[in-house]
Amino acid sequence: MSEPKTPQAWANQISAILNAVLGTDRFPVDVSDVAKEISRSRFADDPITLVKGADLPGFEGALYPAPPGKKGWGILYNNTIRSPGRICFTLAHEFGHYLLHRRTSPQGIQCGQENVALGSLDSDRETQKRMEKEADTFAAYLLMPFDDFRRQINPRETVDMDRLSACAERYGVSLIAVIRRWLEYTEKRAVLVVSREGFILWSYSSEPARKTKAVFRTYGCDPIEIPPASLAANPSDSLTDTRTGVDLPINVWFAEEEVKEMAVPSEQYDFVISLLLLKDRDRHPGLEGEPEEDAYDCLMKITDSR
Repeated sequence: MSEPKTPQAWANQISAILNAVLGTDRFPVDVSDVAKEISRSRFADDPITLVKGADLPGFEGALYPAPPGKKGWGILYNNTIRSPGRICFTLAHEFGHYLLHRRTSPQGIQCGQENVALGSLDSDRETQKRMEKEADTFAAYLLMPFDDFRRQINPRETVDMDRLSACAERYGVSLIAVIRRWLEYTEKRAVLVVSREGFILWSYSSEPARKTKAVFRTYGCDPIEIPPASLAANPSDSLTDTRTGVDLPINVWFAEEEVKEMAVPSEQYDFVISLLLLKDRDRHPGLEGEPEEDAYDCLMKITDSR
């Protein structure tokens, strides 16, 4: 079997193996077992031999080579992480580094929230950024394959937080990771907004929303304040009743655009997750569009993105 060249191809090949062995109703993926088994079968002289939590101050996870005199690699995650979904994504992310980058980073890779420290210290920032994006892409495709996700939620369907939470439970990942993944294939105009203390941390729009300029540009710009009339700006007890969405009038989130907003506190209750659903439309002339910011930059801004 030839070795895949892209993170998507690697994840798709592994998913095909898991489907053949376990069937299509096989979620969530046991990343630890899969990483060990796949690495032993494909790279017997250089397998993953260790997966565990460890003291990693300042880092989410790491891929380390075995000590001198031993063969193989170890995947570690920060043992202070309490979110099972974040741990799962971190392990898949490091497994992606193993498959894609271990040969070019023989000293190992450490992955942090605000920075990425590579074993090859002379690696330029763009190389580091590319590697992190590739590892995130692999993790998303492995844990939440599109073919299965589409069976759970049709691209033309309107969602609510309960249905998305059910998918998060199915795949063993965070709600944010599931919403972000759903936005990649839905045909609905929708925008994910993550906010804290009255300001947008980051946002991500579906392709139909981007085409109609329904985006918030937060990277490299001044902070954007949450609209005072939005659910995100009023995180009272009413948040528990807004999982199915509340209709908001024009000029709350967008000019000349009504929005249905769903809002829930994060797993750690330090920020608010809002999903904005807009009416289907071919054109959206009332908005000044901005290019969609890089998904990697979004992930680096938030502690519960993995």
